[in-house]
Amino acid sequence: MLQQSTFRFPAGHEMFLRPFSISRCSSLYPSRTLAMATSTFSSETTSSPSSDPQPNHPPAPPPLQVAKRLEKFKTTIFTQMSSLAIKHGAINLGQGFPNFDGPEFVKEAAIKAIKEGKNQYARGFGVPDLNSSIASRFKKDTGLDVDPEKEVTVTSGCTEAIAATMLGLINPGDEVILFAPFYDSYEATLSMAGAKIKAITLRPPDFSVPLNELKSAVTKDTRAILINTPHNPTGKMFSREELGFIATLCKENDVLAFTDEVYDKLAFEEDHISLASLPGMYERTVTLNSLGKTFSLTGWKIGWAIAPPHLTWGVRQAHAFLTFATSTPMQSAASVALRAPESYYEELKRDYKVKKAILVDGLKAAGFIVYPSSGTYFVMVDHTPFGFENDIAFCEYLIKEVGVVAIPPSVFYLNPEEGKNLVRFTFCKDEGTLRAAVDRMKEKLRKI
Repeated sequence: MLQQSTFRFPAGHEMFLRPFSISRCSSLYPSRTLAMATSTFSSETTSSPSSDPQPNHPPAPPPLQVAKRLEKFKTTIFTQMSSLAIKHGAINLGQGFPNFDGPEFVKEAAIKAIKEGKNQYARGFGVPDLNSSIASRFKKDTGLDVDPEKEVTVTSGCTEAIAATMLGLINPGDEVILFAPFYDSYEATLSMAGAKIKAITLRPPDFSVPLNELKSAVTKDTRAILINTPHNPTGKMFSREELGFIATLCKENDVLAFTDEVYDKLAFEEDHISLASLPGMYERTVTLNSLGKTFSLTGWKIGWAIAPPHLTWGVRQAHAFLTFATSTPMQSAASVALRAPESYYEELKRDYKVKKAILVDGLKAAGFIVYPSSGTYFVMVDHTPFGFENDIAFCEYLIKEVGVVAIPPSVFYLNPEEGKNLVRFTFCKDEGTLRAAVDRMKEKLRKI
C-alpha cells in the first residue's frame, strides 16, 4: 500500500491540490488523484533498487520524508498561490499581505534601533519596552490591566504564538474545538501537539455560530476552544452573544479559550470584543495578536500572547525552544508603533473601507455572489455562477485565463466539500491594483 510519507507528486501537478493528504483530496478530484497516485506508485516500483540506472536516466531521488503527524500537510496554499501569481503574471488577491509599505515613523524607529546597536539576542519573552507597549494597548482596547513582565510573551509573528500556545498547553489526546473555515496553521500545530480536532462549521451567508452544535461538541475531554475574530477567511465578527455563549461553555466545563485577534483593528461595522474581557474569562484565555496586519509590516514577524501567569508559563516553555527570542530592532520599532495615536487606527479603517468597496462592488459586477464581511481584509464569494465544479478548478482558471489570484478555501475545512463553492479574495492592495483586478474579472468572466 502506498504510504503518504513517501508519496511524490509528478512535476507540475502539486500546485492545485490541497496541501493535505491524498485521501482528503480525493473527494474533490477522485479520478485525477487516483491516476496520479497510480502513476507515481508504478514509476517507483517498476525497477528494482539494485538494478543499474538506465542510460541518460538518473536514479530517482529518495522519497520525501516527514513525521507521521505532519504527513497529511504539503506546501501551504498561500505559498502555492503566490508562486503561481508570479509564474502567470496574475494580480495577487490571494495571500493576505499588503503590496504597500508600513508607516514611515515605524520604519524609522527600526533603522534607529539598528544604528544604536540593538542587534543582539533580545530577552526571551520580549524587550521591556515592547512588553509594556503591548500591555498598554491591551488596556486601552479591553480595560484589562496585565503585567508586561509576567503575562505578555513576544513571539516571531502570531503564527509562532499559535504554535507556542498549542505545544505549550495542549497534551496528546486533548480535544480542541475550532471553527471552520480556519487559518491553516491551526490544524498543523494542533496535529504537532497530538490533539483531537473538532470543527464547527460556519456557513454562509452570515457564517453565524451554530450554538447548539457547539454546545454538543464540548465533552469531558475538551481542553480548549480556539476562535479567530475578526475571522479569516470569512470576514465574520463574532457577536457579543456568540462570545458570551462560548464564555459560558468554557466556564461551565473548565475549558480554555485561545483567541486569535490579529485583525482586531480592521473591524468595520461593529466594535471588536476580546473574549478575555468578558467576566471570568481572562483567567482561562490566551489572547494572540501581532503587528503585521495593523501596520502593513507582515515581514517583520512580531507577534505576542497575553495570558495569566499560570497559562503564560506553558506558552513560554514552548516559545523558548521554538525561537527563543524575536528580532531585537524590530521589537524596539514595534513598541513605537503600538504607541501610535488613535488617529492612526481611524485612518487605517477609512483607507480599508475604500479598498473594500472597490473590491466588493467589482466582484458583484463581475457576477459573484458576495457574502458580508464585517472585519479583516478578506471577502468570501460564491463562484458557482461561473459553472466550475469546485473552488480549486475555479482558482486555476482564474489565474491562467483571467490573470487574478484568489484562495480556494476548501483547504480551510476538515471536510473540503464544505468549502468547494467558495473563494476568498483580499483587498489589502493599493486601489490601482484592486481596480485592475476587478476590470480583468468583469471583462473575462462569464456566467453559465
